[in-house]
This record gives sequence, structure tokens and C-alpha cells, in this order.
Amino acid sequence: MTIIQDRTLADKVRADFPILNQEINGKPLVYLDNAATSQKPLAVINAWQEYYLKYNSNVHRGIHTLSGKATDAYEGARDKVAAFVNAASRNEIVYTRNASEAINLVAYSWGLNNLKPGDEIIVSVMEHHSNFVPWQMVAQKTGAVLKFVELTETEEFNLEQYKTLVSEKTKLVAVAHVSNVLGCTNPVKEICSIAHQNGAKVLIDACQSLPHCVVDVQAIGCDWLVGSGHKMCAPTGIGFLYGKLELLNEMPPFLGGGEMISEVFFDHSTYAELPHKFEAGTPAIGEAIALGAAVDYLTNIGMEKIHTYEAELTTYLFDKLNQIPEVTIYGPQPNTNGENRAALASFTVENIHPNDLSTMLDEAGVAIRSGHHCAQPLHQYLKISSTARASLYFYNTRDDIDAFIVALKDTIEFFGSIMG
Repeated sequence: MTIIQDRTLADKVRADFPILNQEINGKPLVYLDNAATSQKPLAVINAWQEYYLKYNSNVHRGIHTLSGKATDAYEGARDKVAAFVNAASRNEIVYTRNASEAINLVAYSWGLNNLKPGDEIIVSVMEHHSNFVPWQMVAQKTGAVLKFVELTETEEFNLEQYKTLVSEKTKLVAVAHVSNVLGCTNPVKEICSIAHQNGAKVLIDACQSLPHCVVDVQAIGCDWLVGSGHKMCAPTGIGFLYGKLELLNEMPPFLGGGEMISEVFFDHSTYAELPHKFEAGTPAIGEAIALGAAVDYLTNIGMEKIHTYEAELTTYLFDKLNQIPEVTIYGPQPNTNGENRAALASFTVENIHPNDLSTMLDEAGVAIRSGHHCAQPLHQYLKISSTARASLYFYNTRDDIDAFIVALKDTIEFFGSIMG
């Protein structure tokens, strides 16, 4: 058998994603909406299916064989997530439905109990609504004040301005590791260090970094970090919160009900040990097990290998887009090796609404995203209503980018012809 040594990473893994092998509107599918959700490999789909076919049972509650097997797989997935982000303890990983729920858990459990009038919460103008709206709500309830880190001239996190915002009044800093619109990678280690020097806590939204690069919570030094399974090859409906053990121990439960209790009496209840005191009710068992399978899949490929390959794709994508005069790209340009930013490009095209652009590209089989990408404040800051976004993952190829560029140029030419 001849072994092909020079295949790209995408060539090696695409067969694991059968959804990519189809036609849309008579054209081969080019899926470039990975920042919204990733596709799922067979190993993840099979793990989810195997749970329901072979050992479907509730966890933690039963003594019988199926319950024991389900519990082992469910808790085993927690161990995998803990190792994936280098948590100091498996008990620092709390399952949630998604990253939004994880942020709300911190907002309502820690925020409402620790913030008071005049305290300050710092977020950036680039935050996803999930890391924006909960802090607005908490500020309204507690009298805390929201402050905003703006952008540099290259449309990146303004670290120098951030340094001037942090003070003894700062109690919380909540920032994205990677912007889902600008693609910039924020200096989270330095952000955490500066905050901690002033006695503040830090929450990192890692939804756009976890699928694409090594994320080490101990190296970053954050107090909390959130992730969403569906962006990292796992199913929808499963995410997680990482929190330092001492903080999670101090925080009261977010939701009450089954699973999160130790004992219940008529006049009071006692709560389960970590992490279960934050996991009320029957969890998304199959989804958590599949999240573990996704972590295995990504780990077996190697996050550094994924990051390096995507950096090459990013450079190629920007090289092609920069050659189209009608296109304006937001966020920093890639550096020489493309590793300073995420594998996505948010852009506008002169005289074409992003929704019209996305519709026309779909006719050519190319799936991109259009709109405000759950980042309306950022778009207001940039003085634009919406953008189009092409986002890559490790199963994408240069051929995908070429097909996107051809469809984009055809669309620009079409609109140019009808506008005269």
C-alpha cells in the first residue's frame, strides 16, 4: 500500500465528517460557518449513539449495571475535559448546557452575592452577547458599573487602555480569549495578571479558542473559563464551566433540585460536593459522553497541529480576500505565520448587504454567516450594521477557500452588473 506523506491535515480527516460530502443547490458543499458551530466526526456521533443504544440510564442514582456504566462514561468525560484545559482538579469542571449558561452561573451565583453599588465590571466592546448581557443584568441588580475596553488602530484589544481602567474598584474582568468577529487573540495571561494585582477576578470566554489551540487554565491564570461543546466537534446542548476550586466552593448553587443536594429536610437542604452542587436535574448524559469523545478526537489529532494548519489556511484566506478591492476586512491582518489570529474573516463588500451576499454564496454551495454574530455593540462601535463571516476549521482546505473566492467574485460581478 502506498502511503501519501504530503497530505494535508484536512485530507486525512475529511472522511470522518460525512456531512461534508454532499451537494447544496447542485454544488459541492463548502462549509465556512465553523465559528457558529462545527461539524461532528463519526467518533462523536457514534459515542452519542452508543449510549442510547447500549447503556441508556440515569447517572449517579442507580445501582444496576446500566446506570453504573453510564455514570462511568459521564464522569470519565469530565476527566477528559479537565485534562484538556489542564484544570488542577476534575471537580473544577461543571457541566452546563452551553457557555451562556456557564457565564450566567457565575453572574448569578458569584456576581449577585459579591458585587455592590460602585463596584466595577470590565468587559471589552468585542464581547459576544453571552459575555455582555449577563453582566448588564447583574450591574442593574447590584448597582455595579460596567466599563468597556475599546480597540486599537488595528482593531485588537486595547491593553494600554485596559491598564488605565483597572483599579481597586474593579471586581470582575470578563473577556473573550478570541473574538468571534475580529478574530484577534487577546492577551489573556496579561489581562489576568493585571486584574489580580488589583484584587479582581477574571472570567475568560474560550468558545472561539478551545476548538483551535491549546488552552491551559493554569497558565492563563483565570478564575473562571467557559466553553461550548458544539464549536469543538461535540453535540449541541453541552458546555462547561471551569472554576478555581476555592471559588466554586464559596459560591452558592445556581439552580435547585435533584442531583445538586446532599440531604433535604422540611426546613432546609444541604448541598452536594463539587461539582454536583451546580448540576441540578438530570443532565445531558449522552451529550456529555460525546463531548468526551470530541476531546479524545481533538487530542489525538493534536491541538498544536490543528493550530498550525489553520494558521496556514488563514494566511491563504487573507491573501485571497486582500486581492478583492470591494472587500473590507475587520480585525488584524495575519502576521507572517498567521498564528496571531483565529481562522476567520469578517468582512463587508461595497454596496452589497451581507445577507444578500450570504444568500448568493449559498446558491453556489458555500455556507458562510451574515449578521451581527451576537456582537451588536461591536458592530455599533465599528459603525456598521452587520458583516459577513467566513470561518475555517481543520477539515477545510485551500480548495474550499478557492471555491469561496470564486463565488464571492461572481456575486460582486453580478451585483455590479445589475447596479449599472
